[in-house]
Amino acid sequence: MGKTYKITLVLLVLLLALLTYLEANEPQELNWSPSYSAADKIPLGSHVLFENLQDQNFPMEAVNIPPFEFLNDSTANGTYFFLNDQLAFDKSELKKLLQWIEKGNTAFLIAENFSQNILDTLELEMKVAVPKNGISSKPLLNLSAEELKREEPFLFDRETYLRHFTEVDSTNQEILGISQLRQDNPKIQPSKINFLRDSIGKGALYLNSTPWAFSNYFLLDKNNSEYAGRALAYIPMGKTLFWDQYYKSGKTFTTSPLFVILNSKPLKWAYYFIIIGSVLFVIFEGRRKQRSIPVVEPLRNQTYHFTRTISGLYLDRNDYKNISTKKIALFLEHVRSKYRVNTHEKGEVFYNRLAYLSNNPVEELRELWYFMEELDKKNQVSKNELLNLNKAINAFKRRKNGK
Repeated sequence: MGKTYKITLVLLVLLLALLTYLEANEPQELNWSPSYSAADKIPLGSHVLFENLQDQNFPMEAVNIPPFEFLNDSTANGTYFFLNDQLAFDKSELKKLLQWIEKGNTAFLIAENFSQNILDTLELEMKVAVPKNGISSKPLLNLSAEELKREEPFLFDRETYLRHFTEVDSTNQEILGISQLRQDNPKIQPSKINFLRDSIGKGALYLNSTPWAFSNYFLLDKNNSEYAGRALAYIPMGKTLFWDQYYKSGKTFTTSPLFVILNSKPLKWAYYFIIIGSVLFVIFEGRRKQRSIPVVEPLRNQTYHFTRTISGLYLDRNDYKNISTKKIALFLEHVRSKYRVNTHEKGEVFYNRLAYLSNNPVEELRELWYFMEELDKKNQVSKNELLNLNKAINAFKRRKNGK
């Protein structure tokens, strides 16, 4: 190794060390992403709200599974609390939640964006408020009830857009809160609806379109914590509060060590510099030392040929019954391993859950299972029945891929 090469390598290492030091000591930017996770202390997390709710006079339980699965537990009674920047339930999940409320339970849905099926079911419409004077869009909030509203409205001292409800059914729905973009007049007039209650059976459904009003940033700003306390005064005392952790934009999960590295800015840049250094080392050092790599023929897939031979024997003997039995067993194993469902316990819950996971209609799933049970009972299976079984299974698998 020559003297010039050594000096160049040392300078390169020093440069990489300097860049790593500068990146590691650069001030961390404030994360304004909408998380609403109880574990996050960022501005739009909900750590402060979660800690305060735990100090109240009702038990709390964190729910980490989908509502459709959680509400199958008939002993779950109380208040189901959803807080996120957006909420989207599928048709069966929304139906199950509304049936749970009808029994006398309570649900809070707090989000800026509700899926269209939620709005259509409750006969609601939403719009975005646009400032009439200037470009400022800092919202004001207040409650409607005389005992809860404050003379001076609450201010979210940050530019953001304000979504509100425009259509309300006065027979079943009650306006609980109002909002408006701040203008010259500090009062909320004219007001826009951001908080309402819908009576459903023996229970109640509360909807709020300003989730940032329950965030760490808002609750720690001056006296704004009073807003959350007054708005959540509608939660029934003495009953369990089920805090949803499934529908969260900031839901924490770790898939691999690389995820942890890339999620930290200093570790991420150290990782990049190691890769760059490794590439440069290969370019300068590997060029002189590399040798020709012998070609290694891949091992022949004997299992594939064996399978083709055995299947040919079955076809030659017209043993369609045996083929259908093995095909059904293989398909059921595929369903169990891929969707983590028990194929031995069939029923409406099973069909609904598998339909949701596999993107297949419930009726077609039920027909496929009945067809497989009929073939399993038969002593003889025709060629056409075997072909129909194959087509039905292939159609089931294609729909999962969106085809």
